[in-house]
Amino acid sequence: MRLLVVEDDPDMARFIIRGLTEQSYAVDAVTTGSAAIEQASSAPYDAIVLDIMIPAPDGLEVCRRLRGNGVDAPILMLTARDAVRDRVEGLDAGADDYLVKPFEFAELLARVRALLRRRGAPHHPLIEIADLRIDTRSRRVRRGPTELTLTTKEYALLEYLAVNVGRVMGREEISEHVWNEAFDPFSNLIEVYIGRLRRLVDRDGTPKLIHTVRGAGYILEAR
Repeated sequence: MRLLVVEDDPDMARFIIRGLTEQSYAVDAVTTGSAAIEQASSAPYDAIVLDIMIPAPDGLEVCRRLRGNGVDAPILMLTARDAVRDRVEGLDAGADDYLVKPFEFAELLARVRALLRRRGAPHHPLIEIADLRIDTRSRRVRRGPTELTLTTKEYALLEYLAVNVGRVMGREEISEHVWNEAFDPFSNLIEVYIGRLRRLVDRDGTPKLIHTVRGAGYILEAR
């Protein structure tokens, strides 16, 4: 899942980005309203975390313009203002949810997950393919009796393939949903991570689960 964070406070931005990245989300970040509009209008995001008090245009106007431009990604609006009229204004601008500062990261994470579920993004607490078992809540992975130790990015890639089990996923789809805008489309990073996953997931397991479809991409399925 790829998220956009729009926050001009450096400490708050680092706090949010670090937490979301640790939860295996791919995160892009901008600090101004104009950058948010440009970024959200040019890249596919699964959700947007948008602070109201950002350099012009403010978060409310950003939200209005994004909706006017046809951007339908769920928007979680952040603000220090908790009056009912302020929340109503944010929701009327097109936001899907509203979170008042200060907040615990666990609440922000829960709200992001709820927005993704509401939008229809795949949500599977437990994914099982052959003897591969992925608990998406704890991010623990087992192949048969063996628990696998994966890095954050290895887990994100495996979960994305597993959620799309039986479908061939191309490099562009993988880069858009597992990496952020810093991804170099000409690098071999995806191939490197696929190789790592094969060594972890398919090293001792039968049947093999991670397969290359030449010229098309990769697929996770039992063969």
